[in-house]
Amino acid sequence: MSKKNNLARRKRQHEFELQREKEQKEKQEKKLQAKKNKMKVDGSGKKNKKGGSGFQVGKRKVKTKLTATAKAKAAQAMELDK
Repeated sequence: MSKKNNLARRKRQHEFELQREKEQKEKQEKKLQAKKNKMKVDGSGKKNKKGGSGFQVGKRKVKTKLTATAKAKAAQAMELDK
C-alpha cells in the first residue's frame, strides 16, 4: 500500500482539514462581529442640548468667491437683463 493511500494518514489529513475549516469559519465570524460592533451607534454618549427650543439651526458656509465659469454666467445673465 502506498503512503498516500494509508488509512491512518488519510484520516489524520481529513481531521486536519476539518479543523482548519472550523478555524477559518470562527475567524470569519469574529471579523463580522467586530464589523457589526463597529457599526453600532451608542446613543448614551449624546450631549445634552442647551436652550428651550430643543433644536439647533445649522450654520451654512456662504461661498463668496465665484469661479470663472460662474462669473461668465453671471455676466451673461446681466447682459440679458439689460
